[in-house]
Amino acid sequence: MRERKEINIFVGDRIRMAREGAGLTQEEFGELVLIGPKNVSDIERGMAGISVSTLKRICEKMSISSDRLLFGDREFNEIDYLAERLGRLPRWQFAAVESFLNQIFCLFGMLGE
Repeated sequence: MRERKEINIFVGDRIRMAREGAGLTQEEFGELVLIGPKNVSDIERGMAGISVSTLKRICEKMSISSDRLLFGDREFNEIDYLAERLGRLPRWQFAAVESFLNQIFCLFGMLGE
C-alpha cells in the first residue's frame, strides 16, 4: 500500500471540498478538469498528488485560487468563497452571472426596482 504524504492529504481534501461546494460528482469534476474519476478519488484521498498543469486546470475551471487549494483558509466563509470565484471569472462570464442573479433577486422581490 502506498504511503500518503501530508501535503497530498491536505490538498486532496481542499479539492474535495471545492468539488462538493460546486455540487459536482467525482465523474463530473474529472470531465471538467480532464482526469479520470479514479484519479479524482486518489487525489481526494491523498493517495496521489497533482501536477502543476492539473492544479492550473482545476483553478481555471473551478474559478478558485491555487492559494485556497495549497494553503487553505483559516476560516471558511461561503460569501467570501463565492466572491473570490466571481472575481476570477472573465468579464463576459461575470456579466452573465450578474444578469442571472439580478433576475433571481427580482423573482424573490429582493430588489427595490
